[in-house]
Amino acid sequence: MKAVRFHEVGGPEVLQFEEIEQPVPASGQVRVRVAASAFSAADNGMRAGFLPIPLTLPHVPGYDVSGTVDAIGEGVEGFALGDAVIGFLPMGEDGGAAEYVLAPVDALVPAPTRVPLADAAAFPSVALTARQALFDDGRLEAGQRVLIVGAGGVVGKYAIALAKRAGAYVIATASPRSADAVRAAGADEIIDHTETDVLDAVAEPVDLLLNLAPIEPAEFTALVSLVRSGGVVVSTTAWMPAPDDAERNVRSVVVYVRSDAEKLAELVSLVDSGDLRVEVTRRIPLTELRALHAEAAQGRISGKVIVIP
Repeated sequence: MKAVRFHEVGGPEVLQFEEIEQPVPASGQVRVRVAASAFSAADNGMRAGFLPIPLTLPHVPGYDVSGTVDAIGEGVEGFALGDAVIGFLPMGEDGGAAEYVLAPVDALVPAPTRVPLADAAAFPSVALTARQALFDDGRLEAGQRVLIVGAGGVVGKYAIALAKRAGAYVIATASPRSADAVRAAGADEIIDHTETDVLDAVAEPVDLLLNLAPIEPAEFTALVSLVRSGGVVVSTTAWMPAPDDAERNVRSVVVYVRSDAEKLAELVSLVDSGDLRVEVTRRIPLTELRALHAEAAQGRISGKVIVIP
């Protein structure tokens, strides 16, 4: 089968388009014929060697995947050949930048029916990140106020929609380029951070500050003053700690997205009900994955890109 993988960490040039042996599912695994995988900034970090996730080399990237069940290992129940599935795969194992991938059965759920199967690869980890940040780590409740910094990205728009659905009041920072999308996601207030100081724009304290942007540590620390006593700061910027305020009992959490089939299935149901929209910005063939990594190495990739074998 065809796959893209790297035998050593380094620049985008270490990615090789290769013919490799088709994997055979072990006990508790299924083999998925890949419809698409999704590119993530973490893929770039693991390939470059600066994200501390243990890998077995050579490594196939692409931990978000969609496809159909092609073979079933011993002891697997609940899936049949031909089932359409999506999953957030273990990040240290081979991913979906290939024609086939092995997946632990507990990482997979039935794919949404409202979107094309390939597009569904764009959904798992970003939707789980938003949900876990708000509710597992942030403990957001109905009636609370949340400030989402950097809401114009894919995770931010899912976070807005989920927070609004839970009954929260959502304040979002966004550039003019993404303001319309943030508004469509349901934000109650939008702060143009390119023109307005967020500290001046937030009139009342918030219960939860969710940071999704690569802001400077000093700026992040200053924003903690907007959180009420006893509130929480949650961040997805894993390369730097999230600031807290112990004197006011403001705790902080850095989100490391976790595989959770039960919650992913709930999120899929929200796609099929129309409450969440799967966003795909670009679709590229597997042969262009190295070029996409080169683009990512020069700056952030906007939106969500899926890779089709």
